[in-house]
Amino acid sequence: MGEASKSHLSDLLLALCFVCFLFSDGVSGQGPIFACDVASNRSLAGFGFCNVSWGTKQRVKDLVKRLTLQEKVGFLVNKATAVPRLGIPSYEWWSEALHGVSYVGPGTRFSTLAPGATSFPQVILTAASFNATLFKAIGKVVSTEARAMHNVGLAGLTYWSPNVNIFRDPRWGRGQETPGEDPVLASKYATGYVRGLQEADDPDKLKVAACCKHYTAYDIDNWKGIERYTFNAKVTKQDLDDTFQPPFKSCVIDGNVASVMCSYNQVNGVPTCADKDLLVRTVRGDWKLNGYIVSDCDSVNELYSRQHYTKTPEDAAAITILAGLDLNCGTFLSDHTLAAVQGGKLREKDVDKAIANNFAVLMRLGFFDGDPRKLPYGDLGPKDVCTAANQELAREAARQGIVLLKNSEGSLPLDPKSISSLAVIGPNANATFTMIGNYEGTPCKYTTPLQGLAANVKTVYAPACANVGCAGNDLQLDSAKAAAAAADATVLVVGADQSIERESFDRVDLLLPGQQTSLITEVAEVAKGPVILVIMSGGPFDISFAKTSDDISSILWVGYPGEAGGAAIADIIFGHCNPGGRLPVTWYPQSFADSVPMTDMRMRPDPSTDYPGRTYRFYTGDAVYEFGDGLSYTDYTHQLVKAPKMVSIPLEEGHSCYSQRCNSVDLAGNACDGLAFDVHLRVQNSGGMAGSHTVFLFSTPPAVHNAPRKHLLGFEKVYLGPKAAGDVVFKVDVCKDLSVVDELGNRKLALGSHVLHAGSLKHSLSLKI
Repeated sequence: MGEASKSHLSDLLLALCFVCFLFSDGVSGQGPIFACDVASNRSLAGFGFCNVSWGTKQRVKDLVKRLTLQEKVGFLVNKATAVPRLGIPSYEWWSEALHGVSYVGPGTRFSTLAPGATSFPQVILTAASFNATLFKAIGKVVSTEARAMHNVGLAGLTYWSPNVNIFRDPRWGRGQETPGEDPVLASKYATGYVRGLQEADDPDKLKVAACCKHYTAYDIDNWKGIERYTFNAKVTKQDLDDTFQPPFKSCVIDGNVASVMCSYNQVNGVPTCADKDLLVRTVRGDWKLNGYIVSDCDSVNELYSRQHYTKTPEDAAAITILAGLDLNCGTFLSDHTLAAVQGGKLREKDVDKAIANNFAVLMRLGFFDGDPRKLPYGDLGPKDVCTAANQELAREAARQGIVLLKNSEGSLPLDPKSISSLAVIGPNANATFTMIGNYEGTPCKYTTPLQGLAANVKTVYAPACANVGCAGNDLQLDSAKAAAAAADATVLVVGADQSIERESFDRVDLLLPGQQTSLITEVAEVAKGPVILVIMSGGPFDISFAKTSDDISSILWVGYPGEAGGAAIADIIFGHCNPGGRLPVTWYPQSFADSVPMTDMRMRPDPSTDYPGRTYRFYTGDAVYEFGDGLSYTDYTHQLVKAPKMVSIPLEEGHSCYSQRCNSVDLAGNACDGLAFDVHLRVQNSGGMAGSHTVFLFSTPPAVHNAPRKHLLGFEKVYLGPKAAGDVVFKVDVCKDLSVVDELGNRKLALGSHVLHAGSLKHSLSLKI
């Protein structure tokens, strides 16, 4: 037998062995899918890419050179093809873990082995905790449960989460998935959650691979028929670098994220997945991404078929790969890349570069190291999913995020000993699925608001509406009013669900759905005792009527609070926990939605056209509630202990600003080296109840380059017992924290007076040369 025949026979036997492995183990859901199963087939040990003693780059190079062009193309898509002759199984890249292991991506599923996973609050509520430690802690639990499910063949290793887009417009259906409207908060959330997901004991390895999405200036899904698939976001260089880019930059630089996902939309006429400036020059060049760039699902097809950005599908394949795209969610690149190479539009080495980035991530995940059950995390399994500790963290996350917006005359907390009956009313009062938001998984269990409250006192339940749509002919007021009139206290649980706000569906107004306002008003008018209004939603509402009503004692915003949401709501209402959440978004009045199109991407106001600007950093109009609003059952005071009054900026000799007046200076040369100072604050809990308090440090810069009205420099969470005090120190990096972005997108230090804010404190600081 000739050598070629022997080689062919060897490949055939290896393929048969590989198929046996799939059907005997991986597909059954009893074991993981992995490559380089040397224990079962010793011949694989001869492949360099299976040699764990080699470095990642060397192993990837060995693997790529063994593949045919046809095989290479199969690794450009989320459902990567198998190569049996090399012992490589098909791998599904698409899994999701926005706030828990999710069944949304095809790479992950639940079964009797793992029927559910811990479902944490939707991201917008977790962000409201302003607790960076919590962000990471949740990520660590999610990655542990993901690895545990991977070990029994139910989950992948690559998770297309988190969503770190800025919640720019209150009507956005996906705002619920994000950390809110502030770039610093979004950046800290992104960094914390990504590190929690990814960090392994070996710094060169990954526990699971995260992905920051959707890059960039993506925040319209479907508003009045304008869809994300074809929307061209017209963004100034100033707004792009000042608002939209920071969370992604932090994801890559501070979080060392393994992936960035480019979005559907165009930015200034160029689809993001075909924009070399955004991908090659910025993400991989300036920020030095150590990982892969993936498209949003079918976005390469969209830029060809619906945006008509290229004339042929081969052109679309070529332009995206050359722009820096490594992986296509969908089949477009596997369908058209071969023809693009054969037509001379793309070189095979361009394909090599893309798949090398993909393989490098799989190498770092241990996918090519053999059976993961014999590697780090190999002892994880179903016993490590939905543990009591994990579920308690979900409850604690909801408690920390819930925001108390109103509390007339100390109506809350309620004393369960003084209440003989509690009326629980509203379409979300017994919510289950609604509580976990979108990009969800099957939760371990549910505790509804009704169940949580009923565990403390006797309750009378009246849904009043069949669902949050609360249509007029559906509203059952009589039973609701009767319950409220007889009870010692009333809790109204209203708001939204995925029928009101979701992916592919933006709101057109900011009012509560259907007849909810009538329900709240009429029930509150007849209620015997205090009325607690609970808003369950991702995005904000104009609830001015409730804010000013004497009949409504208290208001809580609870986001979509996750599987333990009902227990957490009860913990707050009955004072088992002191509320400490703060709003991560501005709550605008309905007049904003009436006058400002979602499609206007400008952040800064334009007085000449009465455009009010967006987010607390620039918005000049009236707000129902402001970013950072939130009450407690106790009071906190802030005292400035130490902060400089003046900082000198060292410039090189002969700098032009020494001879002429300058409003700002470029961040160039050595001027920024070591340029930092500390702000020391003393925080006092002046009340009689322990609680966690968020200390914000804001800055109002000089009025140059259309700078923000104020912007967040940092936040710290401090826990204080009754009458206790604690110290908080903020380290301020002058060039990073006190700079502003000019009209051309360049960061500059604004000279003059900067005002630092912490609570009611204000401190003036002068930057001089």
